[in-house]
Amino acid sequence: MDGDVMEYFHDEKNIQEYIGMAEGFDGRELIEILKGHLEPGSTVLELGMGPGKDLEILGERYSVTGSDYSRPFIDRYRRIDPDADLLLLDACTLETDRTFDCIYSNKVLMHLQRDEMKASIERQADLLNDGGLLFHSFWKGDSEETKRGVHFVYYESQHLFEMIEDLYDVIEIETYTEFEEDDSIYLIARKR
Repeated sequence: MDGDVMEYFHDEKNIQEYIGMAEGFDGRELIEILKGHLEPGSTVLELGMGPGKDLEILGERYSVTGSDYSRPFIDRYRRIDPDADLLLLDACTLETDRTFDCIYSNKVLMHLQRDEMKASIERQADLLNDGGLLFHSFWKGDSEETKRGVHFVYYESQHLFEMIEDLYDVIEIETYTEFEEDDSIYLIARKR
């Protein structure tokens, strides 16, 4: 994963700032969409769980494993829920031998460079059970930028389709609104 992103999310001050910025926002709307494609009790790996808001929502319906490459986020959540199933994982290399019915992320993979994103998508196929699902969201667009030391890559539907078409069947690639009209995009795809 991009070194600047890692430096940012290893600093406790930045983590507190991020938690403050994220206050009042979660992936509940996305998880409602996921419910239409994934059976209750399915195993879900969340990439980049951050403060754990989506992890908790996912855990209401699924057997969920949280992951992050930021040790401070993992340690912080472990204090909240000592029994949580958590993994310290790089979203690019995903070094685990576990498998899941679904891999979920909410605007996490956009921090990877495009070649890292491609590698992550390929590696995710190894971690998915037969017929398993990807469910990822991104900021929509066709650019890259760095803000406050954190890199962001924006995606259009075609970029995402081209990145996954060799390994997955696309179920949905749709735009949605988080802050501004159609500023976001989500992808649901099934492993072949």
